[in-house]
Amino acid sequence: MFTVDQNKLIDTVAEELKGTLTKPDWADFVKTGVHKERPPADADWWFKRAAAVLRVIHLRGPIGVAKLRVKYGGRQDRGVKPSRFQKGSGSVLRKILQDLEKNGYIVYKEVGVHKGRVTTPKGVSLLFSTAKKIGGGKQ
Repeated sequence: MFTVDQNKLIDTVAEELKGTLTKPDWADFVKTGVHKERPPADADWWFKRAAAVLRVIHLRGPIGVAKLRVKYGGRQDRGVKPSRFQKGSGSVLRKILQDLEKNGYIVYKEVGVHKGRVTTPKGVSLLFSTAKKIGGGKQ
């Protein structure tokens, strides 16, 4: 989709989202899933996750919380027992989706049998203008 480095794109979009999204008070103390041992060390992780979710919705939409939980899940260390996959936190993703929807970046839509969030023109514009700003564009 983009010809720019995706990590740089997510970081730059996260900086843009800082002015519009609100980070909950509990976000500094919460883990991003049962598979994690500690909360994220980065203070701006909420906005980076929101930017990454916005990008994934644009690429794979319509998409819902269940599929996003799988995407942001990981391997849980269970000590002596074999590790196994665990889904990511649904609450974190749900709050991010609600905040992105409230600010007009995404909207709920049903396309045939698929239902979930898709990006609005405002969300697409944010992604593409940021990609253009950091030196890329459409492929």
